[in-house]
Amino acid sequence: MKIFQVDAFTNERFKGNPAGVCYYITNENDSWMQNMASEMNLSETAFIKRKLDGFDLRWFTPEKEVDLCGHATLASAHILWETGELQLLEEAVFYTKSGVLKANKIGDLIELDFPIEEDEQVTTPNEIIEGLKVVPKYTGKNKMDYIVEVENEDVLRNLRPDNEALKKLDTRGIIVTSVSDSNKFDFVSRFFAPAYGVNEDPVTGSAHCCLAPYWKRKLGKTQMKAYQASKRSGILRIKIDKNRVFLGGQAKTVFCGELR
Repeated sequence: MKIFQVDAFTNERFKGNPAGVCYYITNENDSWMQNMASEMNLSETAFIKRKLDGFDLRWFTPEKEVDLCGHATLASAHILWETGELQLLEEAVFYTKSGVLKANKIGDLIELDFPIEEDEQVTTPNEIIEGLKVVPKYTGKNKMDYIVEVENEDVLRNLRPDNEALKKLDTRGIIVTSVSDSNKFDFVSRFFAPAYGVNEDPVTGSAHCCLAPYWKRKLGKTQMKAYQASKRSGILRIKIDKNRVFLGGQAKTVFCGELR
């Protein structure tokens, strides 16, 4: 059994979002996978198992299994092509808790085919105001997360959240976003999920399933470039088509190990 660590949504090692990728699993149970993810201690570790027409894929944080994860899916596809399990022109097909997800190699990018997860506007919970220490311009919620728009990029970059307050929310995490101050990007974001053992996630592909339609409504664009303003940082290229969002990014393998 092989374990890899891959930096996703970056073309540089030690940038982007590190994910664990465990391949060649056979009959390992949920408890084993959760323990392995805790051992890796990354925001997510992916577990891949081959089936006739693709791969079963599951994702675990150090504390819980999640229903959708972008960067660990991108990392998984990267490993399948890099190790020769798939040829470069072959599509990676994953069977997950969020349905069938696909990845394709397009030039130097890996493009993920993910579902759109739109939000609906809600009243801002006190825990968000207390946790972020700002009053949002907008608060919405989808089945996974809250999404919060703040006044500008400077406010977003200077957030110092109270994680204990944010842990009380009934969601996986909180997406914070604003329009970008730079003409290089359309919007910026940060993502906090302390209830799942991830105080701040470096680059969150699944959050962009909500961010993409949100900024499409505001900017009127179906193609955008996004920047996640974490300490490690990351860049995503986004396309929207009907009820799907296509997330493009790069990945770098950091190391490979063998489990015994």
